[in-house]
This record gives sequence, structure tokens and C-alpha cells, in this order.
Amino acid sequence: MPEGLININGDSVQALEIIFLTTLIALVPSLLVMMTSFTRYIISFSFLRTAMGTQQTPPNTVLVGLALILTMLTMGPVFSQIQTQAWDPYVEEEIGASEFVERASVPLKDFMLNNTEWSTLEMYCGLAHIDVPADGNAARAELPMRIIIAAFTTCELKRAFVIGFLLYIPFMLIDVVVSSTLMSMGMIMLPPSMISTPFKLLLFISINGWELLFSTLVRGVQ
Repeated sequence: MPEGLININGDSVQALEIIFLTTLIALVPSLLVMMTSFTRYIISFSFLRTAMGTQQTPPNTVLVGLALILTMLTMGPVFSQIQTQAWDPYVEEEIGASEFVERASVPLKDFMLNNTEWSTLEMYCGLAHIDVPADGNAARAELPMRIIIAAFTTCELKRAFVIGFLLYIPFMLIDVVVSSTLMSMGMIMLPPSMISTPFKLLLFISINGWELLFSTLVRGVQ
């Protein structure tokens, strides 16, 4: 009888772990967007495409693929730490699911905190009515994950919009020059975008824009 109870309890714990891991796997896409540099990359690419006026070129699938590749490149050291500190011990059944999540969250917290502004953390601590920690990595790492994710995502959005603004400036100048030239020539019926788009592409190609953008984005991540 006691053995039967032990087996039942063991099966229940194993079932709970399976449910927990299944839920975690279902949340992986959202976690990828909110806890990595993917947001910064995909928004920057979207701004670039809009500024160049190329509409759906490159297509969304290509932009998402590029953002994923850069994310994997940027997050490589973090994923290596997670594999060493959490995944390998879990596979070898040295730790349980709860400890796996706890260990895996440490490198992610460090990465997000290194790319989060202190003022943004203070704002979310105030919104959540949580005491603001001392200005140190050890103290900030004790914050709940929800606070760190919210602050990190806000900072990533801010950086992405700053990058988008900087991308817009040279292409906007081309639009202004083309529009002024067409107006002075009396060609007001000719769409300026039809003339400016080839010049934008020429500028982007001449400065090797893709490599310059990729290297700038990756180096901007702490």
C-alpha cells in the first residue's frame, strides 16, 4: 500500500513537470521576442524598409529570418551559459524542472540588466510598488523577472526607434531634394517616390548598407 502511494505521488510529480515544460515550450516564441535583442533588430529592419520606400521588399519572412540569425549570434554566449548551468544538469537528472528554470533565468537576467537603463528599472519598480534596489548588478538581479522583462523591452523599443530615426535622415534628405527639383521643373504630376527610390537604393548599395547596419546593431548590444 505505501509503495502504491509512492508511485502515485511520483507519477503526479512527473506529470506536473511535463505540463510545466510543455507550457514553457509554448511560450518560447514570446520569450524570444521579449527577452532577447530580436525586438531591436526587427523594428530597425522595418524602419529601414519604410524609409527606403521599397514597400514589401525585402519581404517579412526575410526580415524575420535576418533578425533571428542576428539574435542567435548575439545571444550565443547567454545560450551557452544556460546549456552549461541548467540544461545539461537537467538532462542528466541532477536537477528538477523548477531548479532548471531558476538556473536558466540567471544568464538571461544578466543580459537584460546589462542592456537596461537604470531610470527605466526605477519607473517599473515604482509602478509595481517594489523597493528600488541599490545601483548594483547583484541587487538588481534580485528583482522579479516581470520587472526586468518590462524594463528591458522598453529600452529595446527606445533604442530601435532611435535607430529608425537615424536611418530615416539620409533617405528623407533625398526625398526633399527630389521633391524640390521636381517642383522647380514644374513636374508636379510625377510622383517623387518614383524618382527618389533608385537614388536611395544607390546610396544604400554604395555604402554597403546591410553589412554596416548588421555590424552596428550587433555591436550595440552589451
